[in-house]
Amino acid sequence: MISITIIGSGNVAHHLAKAICNAPHLDLVQMAMRNIDNAPNFVDRSKITTDFSNLKEVDVFLVAVSDDVIEKVLLQIAQPQRLIAHTSGTSDLNISTENYRKGVFYLLQTFSKLKEIDFKTVPICLEATNELDYKLLEKVAVNLTHSVFSISSQQRKSLHVAAVFVCNFVNHLYAQGEVICLENNIDFDILKPLIQETATKIKSVTPTAAQTGPAKRHDTITINNHIQFLSDENQKEIYKLLTQSIINHDKKL
Repeated sequence: MISITIIGSGNVAHHLAKAICNAPHLDLVQMAMRNIDNAPNFVDRSKITTDFSNLKEVDVFLVAVSDDVIEKVLLQIAQPQRLIAHTSGTSDLNISTENYRKGVFYLLQTFSKLKEIDFKTVPICLEATNELDYKLLEKVAVNLTHSVFSISSQQRKSLHVAAVFVCNFVNHLYAQGEVICLENNIDFDILKPLIQETATKIKSVTPTAAQTGPAKRHDTITINNHIQFLSDENQKEIYKLLTQSIINHDKKL
């Protein structure tokens, strides 16, 4: 059994804790957090602590907190013998100068506490300062998922930026589409088959090959009609920017 403590109580910590609890060769020894009210109900309360000086020694500490407090947390828990891996997509492996065995355990997925997820499909990106610690993190990862990758800090930063484009920005566009539908008394559900087909298509063809629409066709009449239809200036600017980006992308090919 590999013993693990999770630091944090947000979405990543929640799903990571559940996956570890369900893995037969992993043992969730503790969860440490600032507010015990945020503790997941599937973890025994005896394993929850708000006192970072009360941490038990385990094989791996996983720090699943927001980027702006990682260094503060490391300052409280770092000890030379401890393997501590953060789950940040953008923070460097050597984010802290504190003396501890450094690692990264980055989960490339979007998490919401109320939405269950098949953790076996979640890519986990690993990095460590030495081969032995990497192998230990790898043993943890393969007990959780089928997708494990060795990714450097620089690669991880670029991957995180790419993830913002394909996940966060795309979801915001869904939200804008929902607003347009609601303003015109249309049920947003009518767009869901189109969303599903668009997402499924790139499993068999590249995103560039899958691109369709008026910008791809250079259909200026439709483009101008759409811009005139939109009354929200923010939506107009988004439409113009993305249209031009698609046109420019085609020019580079």
